[in-house]
Amino acid sequence: MKVISSTPMSEDSADKAMRVISEDLNHILENTQALWNELYKKSIFLTGGSGFFGSWILESFLFANRKLNLKAKALVLTRNPATLSEKMPHIMDDPSVEIHVGDVRDFDFPEGEFSHIIHLASASAIGKFLNEDPLLRFDTIVQGTRRVLDFAQKCRARKFLCTSTGYVYGKQVPGLTLIPEDYKGLPELDDPNAVLGFGKRTAELLCVSYSKKFGFDSKIARCFSFVGPYLQLNIHYAIGNFIRDTINGGPIVVKGDGTAVRSYMYVSDLMIWLWTILFKGKNREPYNVGSEKEITIKELAFKVAEIYKKLTGKTVEVIIREEPDPSKPADRYVPSTRKAKTELGLKQTVSLEDAIEKTLKFYLYRGG
Repeated sequence: MKVISSTPMSEDSADKAMRVISEDLNHILENTQALWNELYKKSIFLTGGSGFFGSWILESFLFANRKLNLKAKALVLTRNPATLSEKMPHIMDDPSVEIHVGDVRDFDFPEGEFSHIIHLASASAIGKFLNEDPLLRFDTIVQGTRRVLDFAQKCRARKFLCTSTGYVYGKQVPGLTLIPEDYKGLPELDDPNAVLGFGKRTAELLCVSYSKKFGFDSKIARCFSFVGPYLQLNIHYAIGNFIRDTINGGPIVVKGDGTAVRSYMYVSDLMIWLWTILFKGKNREPYNVGSEKEITIKELAFKVAEIYKKLTGKTVEVIIREEPDPSKPADRYVPSTRKAKTELGLKQTVSLEDAIEKTLKFYLYRGG
């Protein structure tokens, strides 16, 4: 497996970065091995293959495919195969992977049958960061989901996984420590994440409706916040920004007052949860995916700085741009994962400290 870098690496650095990925892939397989026989000699169809989630879905699929001799195939929908090829040439070169070029909203249906569909494509995180037209973002989510569902019906898919988001719940109200799946909240219309929240809620409705009409299983994963190799460091993800800042020598800059409360799941756990939901999750029911172990953004910044010093011996400064307002409740975004734990036996296996350390190592070995 080749690890991609934006800067030249020594062979030793490349090997070390690869080791982080290999350890994670082994961990994913160890915790999902009993599930994969379902894909023996089957074909899967994947959207959003070049993103953070998609990169890891492909990595973990191909790893299991080789290790377990599944003889399975993956067809990946992408608008820009050159971008995927540049980012992950080792995946593009794998004979088990083929590329289907098209936009998720109107792609031509490929021939053949696909037993499992994993729909990750959405309004891109980069698009949000660059203030993309909200109507375009909404159309990409809703029209794209309907197009992929139409294809699921045509290709006789048995199982369909749709990645949704915790933003479907709207703001976490004061007093609600963890958001459960049956929480009835919705985004405020002027919320910056309203387009994503309402778009994904509509996508969930479409998944349930198509499942009832056409008989395939529809699984819904409401995803919260994550960290790990391949995470974009230069957009609006706080933990990615902090890792970027440390690698650049600091300071770590917290743009707000640092009181917002978040939780982070490591990418290997994310993959274990998504594959388990696809294979074993209840039909037409949502599952929260994320960590219940909360941390303030201020605490997170100092934790990244602490782990960076442990790894490198170097100290980076943390700057908090704003003073907290004690009259305002903290902004929370933390899920309840009780349903996934009790119904599917899932759990968080990688601590936040280990998640940060592994991610920092990967980017330090890669050279940023």
